Amino acid sequence: MLLAFDTSSAACTAALFDGGTCIAQRDELIGRGHSERLVPMIAELLDGRSASSILVGVGPGSFTGIRVAIAAAHGLAIGWGAELIGMSSLALLAAGTADEGEVAAAVIGGHGELFVQQFDRATAEPTSELRNLPPAEAARLATRCRDLGLEPVMMFATALPMMLMPCAEPSALASRFWKFETVAASPTV
Repeated sequence: MLLAFDTSSAACTAALFDGGTCIAQRDELIGRGHSERLVPMIAELLDGRSASSILVGVGPGSFTGIRVAIAAAHGLAIGWGAELIGMSSLALLAAGTADEGEVAAAVIGGHGELFVQQFDRATAEPTSELRNLPPAEAARLATRCRDLGLEPVMMFATALPMMLMPCAEPSALASRFWKFETVAASPTV
């Protein structure tokens, strides 16, 4: 089984996959309090089961929320001896689009700015660096792309539910959308 969760936004979200099927999911828009809600949410989702792989959202987004998710994922991976993989929250958002071409994904960052990154919709590969921009500059970025004939779509989220991504084969999702190295979960002394 594969457990996936993200707390990089105002949402606390988790999904459980078994054999390529999404068998359970929870999404709650909570704003603050991820540290209090995440572990009980995961326990409800698992209902006594454990996972052999864990995908965790690593941002960009709320620094505190990201730390909460990574700490929980690391602890569970150690306890279960599970594979641990990080995922880009913007790649997840971009992957929820259809068709081909460019898409720019954006989430609220600090100080009224947006985290923005462009992706190829067919491959979910980033086509730009991650940027932290004022909203007006993010809009100019989309305009420049249109001027180049790329016709980007701007995806924007204040909260990032896991299930923006269609439930599909988890190993395919991991290899396609999560571009962070797999980390062997081992306790440090």
